[in-house]
Amino acid sequence: MIHGSIVPLVTPFRNGSLDETCLAALVEWQIASGSHGISVTGTTGEPSSLSRDERKRVYEIVSEAINKRIPFVPATGSNNLEETLELSRYAEKLDADALLVITPYYVRPSQEGLYQYFRTIAGKIGTPLILYNIPGRSAINLEIETVLRLRESCPNIIGIKEANKDFEHVNLLLHRAGRDFLVYSGIELLCFPILAIGGTGFISATANILPEKTALLYNLTRQGKWDDARALHYYLMPLNDAVFFEINPVPVKTALGWMGKIDPEVRLPLTAMSPLNQERLKKVLKTYNLIKND
Repeated sequence: MIHGSIVPLVTPFRNGSLDETCLAALVEWQIASGSHGISVTGTTGEPSSLSRDERKRVYEIVSEAINKRIPFVPATGSNNLEETLELSRYAEKLDADALLVITPYYVRPSQEGLYQYFRTIAGKIGTPLILYNIPGRSAINLEIETVLRLRESCPNIIGIKEANKDFEHVNLLLHRAGRDFLVYSGIELLCFPILAIGGTGFISATANILPEKTALLYNLTRQGKWDDARALHYYLMPLNDAVFFEINPVPVKTALGWMGKIDPEVRLPLTAMSPLNQERLKKVLKTYNLIKND
């Protein structure tokens, strides 16, 4: 089972190109820090700024770097069915453990359209699929009834990343889909609450910056140390808030740049953080000893 802290890895650039050496080094750091799995080219990985060939190259580099030590869950979705199938088939050839497929963004399909879209993908791909519901980015919510239809008709749809801030929705989903359906939090502040009601893990941008503590949150709950996990949940809260001072992944990349892990470069239309928000982010990072005081 793919469980725990699945890191949605940033995509590092240097001088406009993919920084392959840096990407492989991030994988090593994440594994050494105890992360339970790695995902790439999801929201935090800037997929819309990558060409198809670049996304495939990211899959190759990360798959090779992981070398089956922890699960590899590449995000292969887009708002185009054929592109999603092409990327999914490519990741499948690299022996990915599961594929993360987002609800198509911009087009705002009906629930029937979502059902047919995901069912078509599941019917053409043998690798396990994890649905990705992120209403704030895609402008559409994958309703519980649609998830249940997909679960019933597609055996290789094994779970969902819920980036829906409606905690009631997630409670009802877990209750109706069954505890064997894998539900991952995609909302940083809901990682602990979703574990508490039976979630499988989380895919949190914060893990890019503080992977050891983020993985520990899951480990503590597995050990039944709920008081310690609750304390860690509140400890992480200021950082969880800070990584969204501006649109993700700009603050995450900015932090990693100051930490010496990457060049904090993003591609247009994303831009560098404003000076004001950089100062706010620095103050938070210093409280976690992630960067030194000036």
